[in-house]
Amino acid sequence: MPDNPVLVKCLVWDLDNTLWRGTLLEDPDVELFDRLGDVITTLDSRGILHSIASKNDYDLAWQRLEQTGLAEYFVQPRIGWGRKSDSVREIADALQFAPGTIAFIDDLPTERAEVSFHLPEVRCYSAEQALSLPGLQEFSPVVVTVDAKRRREMYQANFRRDAEKESFNGPDEDFLRSLDLRMVIKRADDEDLSRVEELTLRTSQMNATGVHYSDPVLRGLIAEADHEVLTVTLSDRFGTHGAVGVLLIEYHPTVWHLKLLATSCRVVTFGAGSVLLNWLVDQAAQAGAHLAADFRPTERNRMMDVAYRFAGFADDNCECLTDVGLSDDRGDIHCLHLTAVRRAAPTTMEVVSPDLAATAVRVATAPFN
Repeated sequence: MPDNPVLVKCLVWDLDNTLWRGTLLEDPDVELFDRLGDVITTLDSRGILHSIASKNDYDLAWQRLEQTGLAEYFVQPRIGWGRKSDSVREIADALQFAPGTIAFIDDLPTERAEVSFHLPEVRCYSAEQALSLPGLQEFSPVVVTVDAKRRREMYQANFRRDAEKESFNGPDEDFLRSLDLRMVIKRADDEDLSRVEELTLRTSQMNATGVHYSDPVLRGLIAEADHEVLTVTLSDRFGTHGAVGVLLIEYHPTVWHLKLLATSCRVVTFGAGSVLLNWLVDQAAQAGAHLAADFRPTERNRMMDVAYRFAGFADDNCECLTDVGLSDDRGDIHCLHLTAVRRAAPTTMEVVSPDLAATAVRVATAPFN
């Protein structure tokens, strides 16, 4: 195991002689192994999901899980008679997790070997190791954010949301309006900082620069009058999506410098990135400022490039960039420019936000110390 192993995002459990003592088809009253309920709740509180890959009768197994009070902790269970590796792969695909973030626990060496053969990136553990899992580094995130603690609830809400979308008969915009989406943009405080840092670390496809801002750096920027550190959360009638975006802005008299924009891939289908950029453009327009956005192209963030271009950002060599040094050579980070004009409010969600325009005007007119 490497010194800094990739954190496990989902632990997939076998049932017979792993989660409970005995074989369900032989004894319908099988009992959980001692303290495994505590293992499940502890990992769940750290943001690690649980699922099931078991060769069993689905109805009987799920009924027994409900009787134990643990059924609610398992997402995307696969209970049937197929290969365990197929079940684990289906679970990873359903959760959109890379196989390297999945762990599998089973009492039978043959089942672990079968999974390892077909999915070599999946980490496999014997049933005897179950009680020790919370103490392993790969199951121990350094920081457990508010969103991590409720990750299971967010995924379960998303499954219900997806099911309703499948049955919805109408245009996509009508479905989005039916969700009662609400975006809240706020200035980050101490409680938000870990969520902001986590987003800059976890998000690669919708991260404009890929730059990681550490907790101390973010705390310093929050204290500076000419900087804004903003967090974005999204919710709807099914529940919260948690923290889905972060913006880092530096104010100059004629231009706002968007140093970082990162949004979660899981809200792309709701148009959250477009709504957020249009809101920012409208705020800058109210302040009479241009926008300059840092962008560093990578193999994974082309979606963010498209989002910027669609919002109107371009490779303009405006004088405002020269005035604040943004036209200088900064390696692989280049600056996109937009002359801000007012934008209409979104029709698919409510946006609750601070008044950046008023703040920027105060900063621009403040006397120098």
